[in-house]
Amino acid sequence: MKTASKLYRTEQRYAYLFIAAPVLGFLIFAMVPLLYSIYGAFTDWNGLGQMNFIGFENFKNLFHDEYFYKTMYNTIFMMLGIPIGIVLALLLALALNRGIPGTNTFRVLYYIPVISSLAAISILWQWAYNGDYGLVNQFLELFGIKGPNWLQNTATVKPALIIMTVWKGLGYTMLLYLAALQSVPKSFYEAAKLDGANAFKSFWYITLPMVKPVTFFIIVTNIIGGAQIFTEINVMTPTGGPEFSSASVVFYIWQKAFGNFQLGYASAMALVLGLFIFIVTLVQFKINEKNSFDLD
Repeated sequence: MKTASKLYRTEQRYAYLFIAAPVLGFLIFAMVPLLYSIYGAFTDWNGLGQMNFIGFENFKNLFHDEYFYKTMYNTIFMMLGIPIGIVLALLLALALNRGIPGTNTFRVLYYIPVISSLAAISILWQWAYNGDYGLVNQFLELFGIKGPNWLQNTATVKPALIIMTVWKGLGYTMLLYLAALQSVPKSFYEAAKLDGANAFKSFWYITLPMVKPVTFFIIVTNIIGGAQIFTEINVMTPTGGPEFSSASVVFYIWQKAFGNFQLGYASAMALVLGLFIFIVTLVQFKINEKNSFDLD
């Protein structure tokens, strides 16, 4: 018994050591900076000098800042790529799930953008969108269409970024759907066919409900990621686009923090953005919980 007890205590100590690494990492690199930024939101901190407490002054200025509202609109607008990406990924997954020749090759081709460097891909798309010699306009010229300078036009810069982000994440979403489709028992479809259900009804009443958990996961993670979009904008439109029409909230936060050295004001914006993401995510969970019995 003593040997067993001693072994148990030894294993317990080692377990605590393994747990300590991620816990300390979270505290040092996440929790402490979070608390520090929350306090910083109520100060006039410039990143170098003393942090002077100024109360809600940053938030008062924030809600009168037209650029903040514009960047929030830009961020939400670019989230239109989320439903587009979901629909395209599901269609691709349905096609690949039919066992067509070359399925593995298509999986690799669609997944390459996911594992590629986001900065490198952004540079490639910046070149492709060039109004003079870009591949996109060269392709349009084949059909007699004169394309615009995509990233320097207020009407096209956001759609251009949406297309790029959809293309970048398509392979990841497609593989998630493909895994979900392959886990659906074939007996469900066989029973539906015996009952006289056509392909559309099988898709609507079997496929969609069975992939619903994956859809929920994709929506939540994409909204969180979409609200924090930065690299694509910083590389492809380093000034925030024409008339600041492509700048996201995170881009504006970065500009205020490290361009204007207004870290207190930037912390206030980051706090508001964090609350926005939390509320939207909470609403998504509530909606999913409310509709969790649709299969009945």
